Amino acid sequence: MTMSEKILEIKNLQKKFGKFEALKNITFDIKKGEVFGFIGPNGAGKSTTIRILLGILHANGGSAKIFGKDVWQSAVSIHKRLAYVPGDVYLWPNLTGGEIIDLFLKLNQQRHSARTDELIKQFDLDPTKKVRTYSKGNRQKVALIAAFSTAADFYIFDEPTSGLDPLMEEIFQKNVMHLKNEGKSILLSSHILSEVEKMCDRIGIIRQGKIIETGSLDDMRHLTRTVFVLETQKPLESLSQLEGVYNFKPVLDKEGVNKATFTVDSENINSVLEKLVAYKIISIQSTPPTLEDLFMRYYNQKEGSR
Repeated sequence: MTMSEKILEIKNLQKKFGKFEALKNITFDIKKGEVFGFIGPNGAGKSTTIRILLGILHANGGSAKIFGKDVWQSAVSIHKRLAYVPGDVYLWPNLTGGEIIDLFLKLNQQRHSARTDELIKQFDLDPTKKVRTYSKGNRQKVALIAAFSTAADFYIFDEPTSGLDPLMEEIFQKNVMHLKNEGKSILLSSHILSEVEKMCDRIGIIRQGKIIETGSLDDMRHLTRTVFVLETQKPLESLSQLEGVYNFKPVLDKEGVNKATFTVDSENINSVLEKLVAYKIISIQSTPPTLEDLFMRYYNQKEGSR
């Protein structure tokens, strides 16, 4: 299988609940060895898309294929090569965490291995306690340990770190990168933008049931602005008149230093930098646009979000 081969292929996927259109012609794909970030607010259609991929919901139109097979017709054979972790894990209260991990592995024709023990240690889980005593975070760990122990080809994580503390989030990220290095493919649905930014090769932004942008973060950076903090010998007021400069805010300083923050459109950075020299720069800092900037740009558009 080559890197360009598609593990997941979704074309014009549609889903209606009565008159409500939950998904409107969703199209994206995931290649072998790729981590794909699927982002959007609650109610945008992320979980509906994932339920269709898992064969739980039937689409009203379009197509969705995993490993080249239709997700509805071939759900059983697809599931043999798939691992899934939902954002809210419900487990059998009278079994221990360890028993449930082993049960999940057995259901996937897998066995408890040295890797399983290593993951239990990494996630700091006590597998001897009954699940009814577990917090939400510990229930989440059980599902993650079982998934990461499974030798699958495609992993679907739907808000997988909800309930985990930051240290455990880091362990999760480390294990996702381990899978990626092994050439596995991952769909990560998350509202934690820093998590997506850190790990994902490409990103799909979903809004009101539509995919509004897909691509790598670098591809998308042209859609947003770089933040500058500048200190100069000469007054900076006239800088706000330059083409491509926005949100100009002078920073008042007791010592009367000329300091300001402003943003610059990506295509204007070179011309703005050339003109800054005339202001006699003392110091300059620039911060590239983040996924959060990009995300807020879409969600602040006039249609508003659901």
